[in-house]
Amino acid sequence: MAKSRKKAETIFLVCEECGDYNYSYRRKPGGEKLRVKKFCPRLRKHTVHAEKKK
Repeated sequence: MAKSRKKAETIFLVCEECGDYNYSYRRKPGGEKLRVKKFCPRLRKHTVHAEKKK
């Protein structure tokens, strides 16, 4: 039997303060949701961004 491959899924990082979709990543499904501090161009400062699927 052939091994089944899990396809990479596209996730988006959404700014928690303004709600903009600023970053996108491709990664394997599963695992914990990302919450990282990234730069928000609209607010012009670093804010917390959370993972969200579109």
